[in-house]
Amino acid sequence: MDIPGELFRPFNKEIIIKAETEKVSLTYWHDVWRRLRRNKVAMASMACIILLFLIAILGPILSPYSYSDQIRGDESQWPSWKHWMGTDPLGRDMLIRILYGARISLSIGVVATLVNLVIGVIYGGISGYFGGKLDQIMMRVIDVIYGIPLMLYVILLSVVLRPLMNELFKMPAFSFFKSAGAGLIGMYITLALSYWITTARIVRGQILSLKEQEFITAAKALGANGFRILTRHLIPNCIGPIIVTTMLLIPDAIFTESFLSFIGLGVDAPVPSWGSLASEGLGGIRSYFYMLLFPSLAISITMLVFNLFGDGLRDALDPRMRK
Repeated sequence: MDIPGELFRPFNKEIIIKAETEKVSLTYWHDVWRRLRRNKVAMASMACIILLFLIAILGPILSPYSYSDQIRGDESQWPSWKHWMGTDPLGRDMLIRILYGARISLSIGVVATLVNLVIGVIYGGISGYFGGKLDQIMMRVIDVIYGIPLMLYVILLSVVLRPLMNELFKMPAFSFFKSAGAGLIGMYITLALSYWITTARIVRGQILSLKEQEFITAAKALGANGFRILTRHLIPNCIGPIIVTTMLLIPDAIFTESFLSFIGLGVDAPVPSWGSLASEGLGGIRSYFYMLLFPSLAISITMLVFNLFGDGLRDALDPRMRK
């Protein structure tokens, strides 16, 4: 077969140069998102988390019932088309109470974790960067707190804060928070003061390994002060472990809140929480087991999807996973 000679011509190098200049560079976060999308379990968990938040926000708004409405004649009804998850002994719809409980549990988990994130990053960053005697003193404080069982520490804080909140809400300046209840506000404060230790230790460890790197030496040589080095160079390079730790602390905080509500130290009635709903359902487990089943499933599924997504996010943020 004869091949025309016109096909054999020098390749235009300008095309290659143009293609290389127009090629979009793959940033670190693009690479993270690309690896995360390949993890089907993590993506399914992320979709479940988004759906859970949407249901918690929109569900109570669209429902014809309120979490405190007592429907006469519908006491202790099994799941039906009218009440998809049945009713409790007072005739309150279980579905709307679980959806409203999702608001309480998720809000406590997210708010407490964000506060812990701020406290832990600041505390661990200062301790790791400045080092020396300051680091020793700050770490001894953490060791003392860490030596106390976390659940005991949380329970003691909850018991102490509840009467203080009740007295505080009697003042006109704080009467606005009275509708939320002393138990709910106390849970926010208790968990916010309890879970920052893990974040602080992780941030300190990361900064201790980074502050001797060449880019920190270069920043010091250029005249950058400690605050700028800490906020612009060190903490941004710790963002991967910080995000993963934050994501894994959310289900831990949700479970702690559910446990405290289960034993009566959480939110105040009639405001529902998954833990308080499970506690109410435990008394009638032989006759009306659905009252315990649905809140327990809500807690289990929420903790499962958050942990699966946290594991997938950890793999995506790990530079060693890059192929």
